[in-house]
Amino acid sequence: MNEHRRVSIPPEEPAGGFSDTAFSRIRDILCTRRNFDIASYKDKYIKRRISIRIRATRAATVDDYCDLLQRSEEELDLLVKGLTIHVSQFFRNRSTFEKLGTEVFPALFARLRAEGREHLTLWSAGCAGGEEPFTLALILAERFAKELEEFKVSIVATDIDDGILEAAQQGMYGHERLQEAPAHVLDRHFCRNGDKYCLSPAIRGMVEFRRGDLFDTGNHVESDLILCRNVLIYFERREQERILLGLSNALTQGGILILGKAETLVGELRRRFGTICPVERIYTKNRFSVY
Repeated sequence: MNEHRRVSIPPEEPAGGFSDTAFSRIRDILCTRRNFDIASYKDKYIKRRISIRIRATRAATVDDYCDLLQRSEEELDLLVKGLTIHVSQFFRNRSTFEKLGTEVFPALFARLRAEGREHLTLWSAGCAGGEEPFTLALILAERFAKELEEFKVSIVATDIDDGILEAAQQGMYGHERLQEAPAHVLDRHFCRNGDKYCLSPAIRGMVEFRRGDLFDTGNHVESDLILCRNVLIYFERREQERILLGLSNALTQGGILILGKAETLVGELRRRFGTICPVERIYTKNRFSVY
């Protein structure tokens, strides 16, 4: 008689849920072996992402998954990627980038001239696959060629995931990441390579990628403009305040902070910033702000 073995598929929430012991074990593994602390993230978000990996590996319980995580470097890397990945697009929320091109960048360059400065620094914090900082570079190349000759402009892009940063430096993207990009930008700055689009070396060379943790303020980039979009939503309010305080300290006086459409300033940080455009979540650091 043939025996048919039944394979059980883990449900959306692992059987028995996440015990404090199992959750602490996963946290310790990530912290010890990847220097990645999940304590600051919202529990719901973390548990949902871990559940995806549990189902993908077909582990029967969270404890079984912990055992796998303990012995498998590959699974550890996949979990970190799953916890940190943020899907983005070129020119995502085009109205935000239009405001940058028509109002924010001209004001920043005018400020440099008035202050006698020669260097402008832009920081894309939580840059994911590089679409956001490369979009900044494309806008500058398309609209501010004269200013690029007049000033030194640095675009720094940081993320906590080394694998994502490595991929971003290659500048290769699928069509789905470029659906918001204007046609003339695609024609001038990308070349087709099979089912991928390759960004020109000139634009890639305008962005410097670095590994960066938003809680490691010692490595923050002193900047005239910081984009930190769709990052705060993954964190608890107390940690959002920590991140925003760090970003505020990294901004020059009168510098610009841009958040995601679903994000806003919280707590005492509201005193540090004036609002330029509430719809696009664009703020300026008050010149004499006191925390």
